Amino acid sequence: MKFFGYLMMAALCLMTASCSNEVQDVQTQTSEEVLVPVLVRVNGFSISQEKFPRTRATTPASQYNGVKALTLAYYKSDGTEVYKHTQLREDNTTYTTFGVFSCYLPQNSYTMVVIANGGDHAVTLSSKTSATYGDNRVMDTFAASQAVVVNSTDALNLDVTLDRIVSALAVQSTDNRPAGVTHMRLTYSKGGKSFDPTTGLATSNTGFVNLMGFTGNAGNTTYSGGYIFLATDEQTMDVTIETLDADENVLFSKTVTDVPFKRNRQTTLTGALYSRAASASIKINSDWLTLTNLNF
Repeated sequence: MKFFGYLMMAALCLMTASCSNEVQDVQTQTSEEVLVPVLVRVNGFSISQEKFPRTRATTPASQYNGVKALTLAYYKSDGTEVYKHTQLREDNTTYTTFGVFSCYLPQNSYTMVVIANGGDHAVTLSSKTSATYGDNRVMDTFAASQAVVVNSTDALNLDVTLDRIVSALAVQSTDNRPAGVTHMRLTYSKGGKSFDPTTGLATSNTGFVNLMGFTGNAGNTTYSGGYIFLATDEQTMDVTIETLDADENVLFSKTVTDVPFKRNRQTTLTGALYSRAASASIKINSDWLTLTNLNF
């Protein structure tokens, strides 16, 4: 995409950071500041493959349908936010080209933060070290943070590649779900729903609850789960699995202890959830970056 717009002259007063076809939060600049055009292309997502040998591939943001929202922000060294904008894939009024951001910035040094996520809601980014899903479910999330120096009046073109920063849990039943079971509840004893975009690590480690409704037909096995931010790159925690009826009465509950998690890796719990055999042991394997089998 060709960068557009000419350099705005210093003689103009009350110049503001601006961006074509985008709603944004900005601060008023003085007439002595020269705004420099900056173009950012979200070049791709670092996606780990599940098969051996391990491979990596990057996919342009516009072609990776797993990401529904992109947020770009710039922060000064004192933490002041000078630009922030979110593109929503399903709302083409928020972008010209999904994955390409065009804006003007005063000459200065910045921390650039870029976050991409799936789901129906964008991540809430409140500072360069704080972002959260709030009351929404954690979704597949990618992020990148880097220093950007705007020290001339020449247009600046940047490419950025985002890495996955979440861990995933999947729960696979070996028995069929009866019609009376309508929900599954997962309770994580550690980790969180908020994270530091500069590190990709959770900013809280108290765990959370994820309640999910089944949408498929009863009488089949189920495959459910969700994402979590870890406080460290690898973390072990307890996970409680509960099945519920329409009134949220607990029909089955089992706590799996010492479940291993790792960023950019999926841990799968497999076992019987709905039949009398539901008290049997559950197997664990992890298969995003590597494959791990644990029996307990």
